[in-house]
Amino acid sequence: MKQELDQEKPIFIQISETIEDGILTGAFREEEQIPSITEFSVNYKINPATALKGINLLVDESILFKKRGVGMFVSKGAVQKLKDKRQSQFYDSYICKMIEEARRLGITSDDIIAMIERGYVK
Repeated sequence: MKQELDQEKPIFIQISETIEDGILTGAFREEEQIPSITEFSVNYKINPATALKGINLLVDESILFKKRGVGMFVSKGAVQKLKDKRQSQFYDSYICKMIEEARRLGITSDDIIAMIERGYVK
């Protein structure tokens, strides 16, 4: 599960995204426990408060929930919530920028669709 940390992005965000990725790939299943804050802090060599901050982002979004004295668990419905969130981010981060650039270059929507289809074939 350990990934290299990116110097460009806050560590707590990266912890949150790592957990999200684990949920989306099935490494962490709905209603199952995720690694502890201590495990994250040891694996990434970070302060436990930083790991907790990343986990709490997902608690605030109802992706994770806490069982007192036991640990953090993946909420039921978390996969769909994350897919919806990531699809929205994908649209905002990639599609909108791509359309803006395509308009500047005079590329039509049909041209974009053809390019995308060509990329999927590879």
